[in-house]
This record gives sequence, C-alpha cells and structure tokens, in this order.
Amino acid sequence: MAEAATRRRGDTRERIQEVALERFTANGYDQTSLREIAEDLGVTKAALYYHFKSKEEILDGLLASVAQQVDDLVAWMREEPPTHKRRIEMIRRLGDITRGAGGGVLQCVQQNEVALANMGRTTELVHHMKQQLWDAALPADAPLEDKLSMRMAVMAVLISSKPDSDLGGTATERAAAAQVVAARLVP
Repeated sequence: MAEAATRRRGDTRERIQEVALERFTANGYDQTSLREIAEDLGVTKAALYYHFKSKEEILDGLLASVAQQVDDLVAWMREEPPTHKRRIEMIRRLGDITRGAGGGVLQCVQQNEVALANMGRTTELVHHMKQQLWDAALPADAPLEDKLSMRMAVMAVLISSKPDSDLGGTATERAAAAQVVAARLVP
C-alpha cells in the first residue's frame, strides 16, 4: 500500500513538472504562475504546494533530472580513455539527451535565459553540465585548439535543440545537422 502511494506521489510530481515545463516553454517562466499550473492539472493550488513550494523548485527538479543524465554520460566517458571514437559517441549520446525529455528542459532554459539569469543555481548548474562534458572529453593538457573544437561540438548539439530556431528546418533536421557539424569539430 505504501509503495503504491509513493508511486502515485512520484507520478503526480512528474505530471506537475511536465505541465510546468510546457507552460514555461510556451508562455515563459516569468509569465507562468503556480495557479495556472494547478488549473492545467485540475487541482487546487494547495494540492500543488504539497509537491512543490515554488516554480523554482519545479525547475530545479527538472534540471536535476537532466543533470543526472549528463552525469551518467560523463561517468561513461571517464570509464575509458577519451579517444576520438568515444568523443563522437559522447556527442551522439548528448544528442539523444537533447531530443528526449532532457531536451525539453534544456530548451526551456535556453528560451528563458534572461528570466533565469537571476536564479544563480540554475545558471551555475547548466554551466557545470557543459564544463563536465568538456572536461571528460579531453585530457587537461589537450591543445587549446582541441579544447575549443570540443566545446564548439557540444554547443552545436545544444544550439540545435533550441526551439523556434532561426536556423530553419525541423527539430529532427537540426539535430541531424548538429551531429554532422559536431563530428567535423570533434578532435
């Protein structure tokens, strides 16, 4: 019985995060209220408060999920020496993250950069994720050109996932193009 209640609570938290993410991306983080999220879910604001006390707490939970995926990718990368083949696979896996649920979170963060700039922890976490990927991909003594190339490869994948991109093409086309560009850049 307790296990079922815990699962339902987890399902409810996930549903709240899903609805909030849709709102944050469509309307903007600043323009979304907890009341609107509660209304979208068909619950009271008090019921929403039971799970999350603020929008920031909801966003932190979403980012924690993506951070875990990136941490897992970094751990995988560090299991063996960072060869060119392994770096290419890292970029492919990062592409998978950006096209999955994590991509929605990253898109939301990119789309709401200005609003989230005041949330130091959020900005720091996103920067930390990128730094971890860059550091895992190359040895510390790698040449400057290689470090720059690797950073640009990671950023190509992240930039391609940005919604309403002026690059054109569909999200799938941009993701495929990012993989081609990143592969050219990976040292």
